[in-house]
Amino acid sequence: MSEPVNSLAAEIIEFERVHAMTDNQIAFGSQLSVERVHDIKSQSDLATDEEASLLRRFMQAKH
Repeated sequence: MSEPVNSLAAEIIEFERVHAMTDNQIAFGSQLSVERVHDIKSQSDLATDEEASLLRRFMQAKH
């Protein structure tokens, strides 16, 4: 049984879908490594508060 997608992972996935963006573009815009974006999206690791803030700030700026 798979775990439900956490809120931030779902936000990133939806943002990428709507804006036709890649993990590389999200990483560059948020100033995180692409590996961290992958880990957060795949939920293999949780984002720190600072990482979540950087990602959400980037996504809000692009809306």
